[in-house]
Amino acid sequence: MTNPPTLTARPRRGLYLLLALVSIAAIVLPLLVVLRAPPITYRRPVHPLPQRVVPKAELPPVEPVAFQDLDPDDARAFNATVPFSTDPNPAARPFRFIGTDEQRARAIDCLAAGVLYEAGDDPDGQRAVAQVVLNRARHPAFPKTICGVVFQGAERSTGCQFTFTCDGALASHHWSDAAWERARAMATAALSGSVYKPVGYATHYHTDWVVPYWQSSLDKIAAVHTHLFFRWTGWWGTPPAFNRHVSPDEPTIAQLAAYSDAHKTAEALAAATDAAVEAAAQGAALPPALPTDANSFLITLDPHMPPDAYPLLAARTCGDRPYCKIMAWSSKAKTPTAPSLLPTQIASMSFSYLRDRSRNYDKALWNCTEFKRSDYNQCMKLQVLVPVTRQADSFKLESLPGTTEITPPPLTATLKPGPDPLSGVRRKAELPAPAKMPASVTDGR
Repeated sequence: MTNPPTLTARPRRGLYLLLALVSIAAIVLPLLVVLRAPPITYRRPVHPLPQRVVPKAELPPVEPVAFQDLDPDDARAFNATVPFSTDPNPAARPFRFIGTDEQRARAIDCLAAGVLYEAGDDPDGQRAVAQVVLNRARHPAFPKTICGVVFQGAERSTGCQFTFTCDGALASHHWSDAAWERARAMATAALSGSVYKPVGYATHYHTDWVVPYWQSSLDKIAAVHTHLFFRWTGWWGTPPAFNRHVSPDEPTIAQLAAYSDAHKTAEALAAATDAAVEAAAQGAALPPALPTDANSFLITLDPHMPPDAYPLLAARTCGDRPYCKIMAWSSKAKTPTAPSLLPTQIASMSFSYLRDRSRNYDKALWNCTEFKRSDYNQCMKLQVLVPVTRQADSFKLESLPGTTEITPPPLTATLKPGPDPLSGVRRKAELPAPAKMPASVTDGR
């Protein structure tokens, strides 16, 4: 007969069960924590430079761009913690470029390259970048030309102000013609008074996946897509600091020659002119202005040729001729096909050139309603047909349509141009002497 369990055995069995449960929990609970815990990521610390407000008496330095060694995610996380400035963010004053056509063309193409390579084919991003370039050009801490600002530091392999100018992007990546034209249109608007208000007087920007060392010393004022915009703290970030006169003396940038005729070197421009001369000679047969005159040419201008190259085109077309006359139109439809020109055809003429070595005369003129010139004397003016009596010993100077035959003695009167450039060629001509009035008329009798 088996003896029943004693009272002391029952608590001992419960203790064993409790210990078993505790052991299982000690294994399962840590395992669940490990399996369900979020991944542990290592974030590199950001060491911002101590903020210093540069006083008005000291020009703030513009350092080569250098970035913190951070992963993109770490940089975004840090940038999200940087607050926007609560100070006013006024819009910049409108900017209007003042300069010659050639200077303006260089400025437009520099700005177009800057916005396209920095912001891509994005209208808002391009306008924001353009505003920063204009702000820099007005600020005494930066170069005083548009091209100078965009290509500042481009001679360095690293550390340029706009990365695309020194990392080979211009040579390795080419945008489509349509994207380039859109960027040029935006640049033209910015140089003609268009203002992008959200970025105010920002002089710096960067994408949100990098942290430049200069960031901590500037005020964060705006965000446009993935770009963050900053201005200097203190007086140097206020509107009165942006009072520098921007120079129109835009430099020629060799890196832009593939995109821009305005930035081609003299050699490249001469090659383009040679090609245009050859194309004109082969395509249009250059009919003479007079049936028996082989020294006069009617041509259509190459739309890709800069206006400053027209005299070179004319000189090479004329060759060694001691007397030569060039009449050119920028539109094939407007170029006459017959030597006799109508007044409307003369009025639409884009460029003219006249050479007469016997008279030591060599003159190129532009239609300034089509091509703006800094020198008013290079503009075509209203033609005036002045009747002159031919004499047996007179000589004949063939000129462009609507001008006069000139006889010796030397010119005694000048047709003064009016206030507005008009069609035709401004020429000197002898005015006929007024007929002598009878005494009965002049003395009032």
